[in-house]
Amino acid sequence: MLDADFFRRWMTVTAVSVEREADRLTALDSPIGDADHGSNMNRGFTAVTAALEAEPPDTPGGVLLLAAKQLISKVGGASGPLYGTLLRRTGKALGDAPEVSEEEFAGALRTGVDAVMALGGAAPGDKTMIDALVPAVDALGDSFAAARTAAEQGAEATTPLQARKGRASYLGERSIGHQDPGATSAALLIGALAEAHGE
Repeated sequence: MLDADFFRRWMTVTAVSVEREADRLTALDSPIGDADHGSNMNRGFTAVTAALEAEPPDTPGGVLLLAAKQLISKVGGASGPLYGTLLRRTGKALGDAPEVSEEEFAGALRTGVDAVMALGGAAPGDKTMIDALVPAVDALGDSFAAARTAAEQGAEATTPLQARKGRASYLGERSIGHQDPGATSAALLIGALAEAHGE
């Protein structure tokens, strides 16, 4: 069973990963975006960590709802609303339970990913964070480690794609050959999930 401590650990590990990879995320964002994805995500997850330390929620859903609130208010551009929606809808799906099973979490995360697709209008193959999140959720039934591998492979697979959504889509064919920064940060989120789970 997964409790609030596990979800706090997930957010904390994500914050460490995002801080470590912030420069790489920004470098990926430079040719096809605003060159601020790393700094934006780092600011958001730093705020998440501070909020969780100040007033730690005692349910998995509560942790994710608090994290979502911070990301929506602190992360600029489209990433704040998209990541905020992902965590908020996942948290709402988990409800008020003090513990959730891995199966319940996988189902809740799928609800969150579906909400992101509805908000952004993106589908797999559009060169967005969805390209990392959908395969991750599909693999989560096997293991958290399998989800991490699927997310990383999904992010890498965005390189040859032409962006059809988001800022990068304005570049048309010039978006080809660049790994999507949103898919890359989504892979960090899923990688942190596996690390928090000890995989």
